[in-house]
Amino acid sequence: MSNTNHKPTGSELEILQVLWEKGPSLVRTVNDEQNKTREVGYTTTLKLMQIMTEKGILSRSKEGRGHIYHPLVEKSDTQKQMLDKVLHGVFGGSASTLVMQALGNHQASAKELNEIKDYINKLEGGQS
Repeated sequence: MSNTNHKPTGSELEILQVLWEKGPSLVRTVNDEQNKTREVGYTTTLKLMQIMTEKGILSRSKEGRGHIYHPLVEKSDTQKQMLDKVLHGVFGGSASTLVMQALGNHQASAKELNEIKDYINKLEGGQS
């Protein structure tokens, strides 16, 4: 996939989330998903997806009378870029402050806490 240096806007991220979850899709599919959480006009979604195609974030292929849009950026790469931006721009590069703030603002489930503990153990080389 290409254009891993582009940091998507909030609206672009919404579209990418749909495409990462649903796979390559028509504008109508993306717009219908967006409208489950907030009202977005079809032409707004279409225009934004066209702009994302011009930027190299999406590609499109003709299928029948419509176009199928495909993400050209990986979800994990985008998450890493966005996290890096937040980590350095908001938390001054302090991973511990970011994690503590995230855990303080979100009621983590027991499963999530266990996953975090397991990950910390893994980072420490399996030491408890």
